[in-house]
Amino acid sequence: MLGLMQDQPLLISHIITHAARHHGAAEVVSKTVEGGIHRYAYTDVERRSRRLARALQALDVRAGDRVATLAWNGYRHLELYYGVSGMAAVCHTINPRLSADDIVFIMRDAGDVLLFAETSFAGLVEAVAERLAGQVRAVVMMADRDRMPSLALPSGMALLCYEELIAAADEEYVWPGFDERMAASLCYTSGTTGRPKGVLYSHRSSLLHAYAISMADVIGLRAVDRFLPVVPMFHVNAWGTPYAGPMCGATLVMPGRHLDGASLAGLMNDERVSMSAGVPTVWLGLLQHLRASGQLLHTVQRITVGGSACPRMLFEAFATEYGVRVEHAWGMTETSPVGAYNAPRPSNAQLTGEAAMAVRVKQGRVPYGIDMRIVDDTGATLPHDGMRSGHLQVRGAWVCSAYFGEAPGSALDAEGWFATGDVASIDADGYMEITDRSKDVIKSGGEWISSIQLENIAVSHPDVAEAAIVAAKHPKWDERPLLLVVARPGRSIDKDAVLRVYEGRVPKWWLPDAVVVVDELPHTATGKLQKAALRARFRDYLIEQELLNGNSGKE
Repeated sequence: MLGLMQDQPLLISHIITHAARHHGAAEVVSKTVEGGIHRYAYTDVERRSRRLARALQALDVRAGDRVATLAWNGYRHLELYYGVSGMAAVCHTINPRLSADDIVFIMRDAGDVLLFAETSFAGLVEAVAERLAGQVRAVVMMADRDRMPSLALPSGMALLCYEELIAAADEEYVWPGFDERMAASLCYTSGTTGRPKGVLYSHRSSLLHAYAISMADVIGLRAVDRFLPVVPMFHVNAWGTPYAGPMCGATLVMPGRHLDGASLAGLMNDERVSMSAGVPTVWLGLLQHLRASGQLLHTVQRITVGGSACPRMLFEAFATEYGVRVEHAWGMTETSPVGAYNAPRPSNAQLTGEAAMAVRVKQGRVPYGIDMRIVDDTGATLPHDGMRSGHLQVRGAWVCSAYFGEAPGSALDAEGWFATGDVASIDADGYMEITDRSKDVIKSGGEWISSIQLENIAVSHPDVAEAAIVAAKHPKWDERPLLLVVARPGRSIDKDAVLRVYEGRVPKWWLPDAVVVVDELPHTATGKLQKAALRARFRDYLIEQELLNGNSGKE
């Protein structure tokens, strides 16, 4: 027997319709490419998104067509999120920090028919346009006529003006209904282990993910919040917040390309931001600015950190110096991305000091809709005891089943689990802690050493701005940890002093065999350390040093 309830598909367009009707006056504030501030309300977002959908119809965009974007976090990009997906096309957000070759590859792989780009990416558009001739029908610059650049595009690829398209379209467009399992957006991985792979999100998965991150024990946006998404809209849909914000009626404060510490601090204070989210490198930059300038954060209450492990120093510094709570989250492109969030449980809510920090530095526990487990090398499930580490697997309503262009289910094992590539432990309360990436874990004498834990301890030293641990070859132990550090501005590194910060915090056999000071560490297009490049450069370092010094190796 079926229930007697209304059956309405979960569609992206329903979010912005809800926001316009019930939170119509809530603001979207954008720092523009030109540097000024643009303000309007959710009623305007919905109206202009419908105009955009009508304009796309006029450009012969049809259901299922992929429409690419090269854009920062801003109001026009938000309109593309809703206008493209709302008409049953697919919004393909492209990371502009990828190489031109990778961008051409993913646009060809996706089969994009149009490209929307901000004026700051005019040079990048010209760099890739010739290789997309015959596929991309038009480039739409996200500007008004006065700001339009002059671009050299191949024959058959039109150059159009975003604001002229909006102005020429009518507002009579009605959002269509269709199957909630239809594709809504497409995002490619950063390609750290080969070519980028596309993850194709559905309307259903995106809506359920937005619901989940809106829960109080996850990001928990409210109508009274003024939320600044530092995480880019071109990276995993800004962690779903452009959907959750309008769903809850929260004000969105969009930073555009202005992500340096001074710009973020100014925008947060000027716009009374209560919450933000981004990767650790951004918050390290903000912290350095605040300390150097003496500036305070007057209204910020919470910061969500994801993308890579958050150093303990950030938790402590923001709390004690600025009264801001830092909260850990975990996810990946393939999980939409939020798969775990660190919120308290009755068993630990009253903890203080070291006991509390031991819980808070973990990546968190799953919200409803996601399940996870850890397995050993044979695939056997490991206990959730907080001690054993294993390969992390997930499944759920917003976890991908296959990469774009591949057979449904091809990314899963026989039981429907997706292998994340992370090594983790899970404790009895369900808190998961990433100990490494499978490809980054150091196997010394057959035992695992966590590079992430060693990196987080290293950056607690006052002279260290950034750290990376890589596996270096060793004649006896197979691999040993090598510590690479970048000094903070105006500081110098005492290698022995850096090694002393590990005393009493890890087993002695975990201690790095050497410390190497470097000017900078390479990062991927999403801000993560390029461990593959570092391994290739430094994997023979210890052996080479032994040959130079005549040493027999660490026993």
